Amino acid sequence: MNPLAGRFVLLTAIALTLPATALCADPDDDDKAPAGAATLPTLSVDQQRAAGIVVAHPANTRAPQRDDAIGLVLDPISLITEAGEVDASAAGARAANAELERVRGLYGAGAGASLKALQAAQAEQVRARAQADSASAKFGANWPPLVAMPAVERQKLIDRAVAGKALLVRADIPGRHILANLPEQAVLDVDGVSVKGVVLGMGALPGGEAQGVAVLIEVRAAPPGFGAGARVPVALLGAPRTGVAVPRDAVLYDEGGALVYKQLTKDSTTRPSTAAAGQVARYAPVRVKLIQAHGDGWIVEGIDDDDDIVVRGAGVLWSLQGIAGRVAGDDDDD
Repeated sequence: MNPLAGRFVLLTAIALTLPATALCADPDDDDKAPAGAATLPTLSVDQQRAAGIVVAHPANTRAPQRDDAIGLVLDPISLITEAGEVDASAAGARAANAELERVRGLYGAGAGASLKALQAAQAEQVRARAQADSASAKFGANWPPLVAMPAVERQKLIDRAVAGKALLVRADIPGRHILANLPEQAVLDVDGVSVKGVVLGMGALPGGEAQGVAVLIEVRAAPPGFGAGARVPVALLGAPRTGVAVPRDAVLYDEGGALVYKQLTKDSTTRPSTAAAGQVARYAPVRVKLIQAHGDGWIVEGIDDDDDIVVRGAGVLWSLQGIAGRVAGDDDDD
């Protein structure tokens, strides 16, 4: 049988064996489900085993923030060009607005401006506004850390890049698309020499071969010969972070952010492997904050080390919660 088809059959079978009332958490349960989780997966021991659910306590941990990245020195021409396009198009939009107001005033006063001239001014104003919006959107997509800077500081940075007094470096972490926290420091390895850089921000920056988040770094007084196109190792450093460690398979991500599944039981010592026949366990999604990658998992905040967290099979519960919601809500379709 196709694995996807088998998984669908399993989920459907589990959902159909549960009455609608079993799909909701008891209001007097000591563990409160997150807001909005009206229907929770509720599985018997056999169903837990069939779904491959494994539950464990997360471990408290503390680890320094360090990510090894590959830095690419960016050509400042693209920054200068795109920043110039933003300024020029914004000036053009202001001029078009002023001209439209002038022509509209003349037309309203009957002082020599025709309806055709007014319509032409309106069309020019729309075109100029569209160009300004396009240039601004392009700059924002390519340089999000600079967009967040005050205009004066951004211009000073551009001036330093134009004068050759600063280099901009894009730092990518191979195989990673999520960076939970902005690093505090960046250290570049240039031919064995440690060169410090200033972390400006992160986002989707130009110059990357792979799609994903990157960190923008400014390097002032760079070593001679170190310039655009150079690739060097970069260490992204931050203060030690504390939290609980969960494996990568435990963390899911939706439009609301990161989450894990927590097993809700009357007896906190109950495990699927030791529970009595016929006993059921409910599972609720819990929002967590990603602190940083740690080994083969994540350090997170939002759960405790005595919580029963689903470390394997969370994806099955995610799918099952959707099926359960539809079964419980069949009356809404009538």
